[in-house]
Amino acid sequence: MQLELAQLIGKDGSELAFSEQYDFSDMQFGITHPLTEPVKASGAVKNAAGVLTLTGQIETVLHGVCDRCAKPFTRQLSIPLHAVLEADPDCDEPEDLWTFSVTDNRADLDEIIRTALVFGLDGQMLCKEDCKGLCCRCGADLNLGPCSCKPEIDPRLAVLQSLLEK
Repeated sequence: MQLELAQLIGKDGSELAFSEQYDFSDMQFGITHPLTEPVKASGAVKNAAGVLTLTGQIETVLHGVCDRCAKPFTRQLSIPLHAVLEADPDCDEPEDLWTFSVTDNRADLDEIIRTALVFGLDGQMLCKEDCKGLCCRCGADLNLGPCSCKPEIDPRLAVLQSLLEK
């Protein structure tokens, strides 16, 4: 969706609200497609002293597979939006990641939302923050309790272990 910003440019204090729904089910994250449900974005673009600022919120449900325990999970996802819209025609490429160019008095809201989603997702998909994962030897789910594996003794300390046995 293109945001029509002509009514904001040059009018200090003006505001334009937006509310859109997106289908990002084709977006791949690792080997999964975690955004199978609609992505709702809402907010406003404000002109404050000639600077166009976009603020808002992205809401959706994240469907993923935990990177530690390999179990599927579902979680509410809420990502804040904050971007600056650059209306300077002399500026080819904005230097800041959160500055987006305005062309013909329009800003590409799809690009802003997709960028916020990509950077808003965690680098590691976890079912919960304190997921303990799987035992590297037996594969037991450590979230359900400790496994029956004996701790490995550091080979550098094996000599000391033999002293304790005497």
